[in-house]
Amino acid sequence: MTGTLAPTKQLTATDRCDRCGAQAYIRATLPAGGELLFCAHHGRQHVAVLRDKGADIQDESARLSDTPATASNDER
Repeated sequence: MTGTLAPTKQLTATDRCDRCGAQAYIRATLPAGGELLFCAHHGRQHVAVLRDKGADIQDESARLSDTPATASNDER
């Protein structure tokens, strides 16, 4: 395959899990086109199979454990 992948945009709070409607942290771009969005929970359940089928996986679930920049020092 030649060419480069287009940069993917970061998932936001408006991106929702296709399975349960929670905030999506994982995007699976399918080889035939289209994409699936998953919360971290459902992403963990499905990402291995999707990757084996050739899906490109964008996993932002690490953001769940990040400390927000606006947190006060006693919250860090």
